Amino acid sequence: MTAYGRRALLRSLLTGLATASLGARAQGDAGPIRLALIESLSGPFANTGEAVYRNLVWAVERVNARGGVATARGRRLLQLDRFDNKGQVEESLSMLRAAVDSGAQVVLQGNSSSVAAALIDAINKHNEREPARRVLFLNYAAVDPILTNQLCSFWHFRFDAHADMRMTALMQLIKQDAQLKGMYLIGQDYSFGQAVLREARRQLAQERPDVAIVGEELHPIGRVKDFLPYAAKIKASGAQAVLTGNWGNDLTLLIKAARDVGFEGRFYTFYGNALGAPAAIGETGIGKVVAVADWLPNVPTAESAAFYKSFRERFPRPQDDYVHLRMQLMIEALAQAIERAGSADPLQVARQLERADVTLAGQRGRMRAADHQFLQPLAVGVMDRQGTPGVPFDVEGSGYGFRVVRQIDADGAAMSHACKMVRPA
Repeated sequence: MTAYGRRALLRSLLTGLATASLGARAQGDAGPIRLALIESLSGPFANTGEAVYRNLVWAVERVNARGGVATARGRRLLQLDRFDNKGQVEESLSMLRAAVDSGAQVVLQGNSSSVAAALIDAINKHNEREPARRVLFLNYAAVDPILTNQLCSFWHFRFDAHADMRMTALMQLIKQDAQLKGMYLIGQDYSFGQAVLREARRQLAQERPDVAIVGEELHPIGRVKDFLPYAAKIKASGAQAVLTGNWGNDLTLLIKAARDVGFEGRFYTFYGNALGAPAAIGETGIGKVVAVADWLPNVPTAESAAFYKSFRERFPRPQDDYVHLRMQLMIEALAQAIERAGSADPLQVARQLERADVTLAGQRGRMRAADHQFLQPLAVGVMDRQGTPGVPFDVEGSGYGFRVVRQIDADGAAMSHACKMVRPA
């Protein structure tokens, strides 16, 4: 080959490489928007992480089925990636770095307020240090009030009602419990569990000063295998009711132990409506287990029933029966914000998320820009047999569901905040 031929071939190769590079960049720009789920996908709370993953898969599928989200660069799909934090703070920070390196622009987490607090701090620092690789943090379940108060962040948005809001909803039933003379408080020994007990003491003193707190206990999170000693103390205290923010296996094992020792009082819970709790307590829980949530399957509307049936068609196994409307609203709010921004740039999306207003299955939620707390209705339910009036749907094939006894609108569920939001220039 002549020198000219070699130069022509070299130019051709270089042109091809440049074209391929430009094509890859264009494909990357119009490629999927990556969402990183950082959650317990192994260990004692793996069932909670997998349950969340199913919810988010379903929500992402809904958005993608309509063609994804419209941006200035064309329509883009959402892609949900999994990062196992093993329930540990340090592992969560490691997974955050891995998620950013993978190209994620949105981080999703919720099953630990301690993890959420660490992620808020790390994301604040990362976004200041590397503005070209900023990420948003969407929180669907970490409900320590401090996260949208003293620790509030422009990059963090909470889509669940925080612990004080949930407590206020439960207190509406506690105020009407004429048989209640003694309450036992028990929770997991970390920031959220401590916040629940602290607010329970405050609200009981204010709303039911006649009720004595006959016991109060914090236990290690995720490490107790035998709750019988705790249950024995609850029964011996003479309490007519237990109030707990426990979740996952820590709630299921506590309720099983209470049943085994013969405790017959009420359970006022944040999460007693799922993940094995109804089946664990069985018949003795009828009329006695109370749960508060953003939504319950037996909310008495046709839209709600159709929404729940649709989820059960997508995930027909009884053990997969764990659906939360707030997680669906969260992904809808994200899609709405991306389309309003015309971009997946986290700064522009955050500015639009501050004014998110979405409705699904008859449930409307809106973001409060002042502290990034999502405001939505709350429902309080009491456990009953499936088929009784108000209980067309059971939980996880247990034969027990939750009859909605109180619905609180978004304005009624809202509470004041202490956030002093610092926004990027």
